[in-house]
Amino acid sequence: MTIHSGHPFAEPPAGRDPVRRLRGRLGGAVTLWATGSEPGRAALTVSSVLVAAGDPGRVLGLLDPDSDLALAAASTGTAVVALLQWRHRDLADAFAGVAPAPGGAFRLGSWTQTPWGPLLDGVSAWAGIRFTGPAREVGWTELFDGVIEHVEIGDEEVPLEHRRGRYVRPG
Repeated sequence: MTIHSGHPFAEPPAGRDPVRRLRGRLGGAVTLWATGSEPGRAALTVSSVLVAAGDPGRVLGLLDPDSDLALAAASTGTAVVALLQWRHRDLADAFAGVAPAPGGAFRLGSWTQTPWGPLLDGVSAWAGIRFTGPAREVGWTELFDGVIEHVEIGDEEVPLEHRRGRYVRPG
């Protein structure tokens, strides 16, 4: 067995998509978008997020059109957008589909049902959003635009950030 210093399945530098590399260098907070209720809950880890101030405020996110979340959100019309913390790394990977979650990723935390969808207990900040209409294709993703109907802000712990394909501690 060989221990690699880098990711063993990473594309060689010459074959990497420059647009993806640019996006990776922007980095961003890691959020968990969740919708539905049992047994039809769906969630996805998302770091391509923008919050626009205004009356009303809005949350925009780029979601994988083939994800369970994109399909469920199109039918529910709502979602919870929760900011994850450093301690949520494993949960984030499970909902991103890059780590195993025997029995399903929702077993990795405790949840409270809200009018917008399931909320991971213990997050420091979250918003309940209502989508303004159908998603719009942007590149290979879909742009979901949601009006913020509810926000809760608590004490911030160490936020989970994503940059260049890895989770990083801020600062």
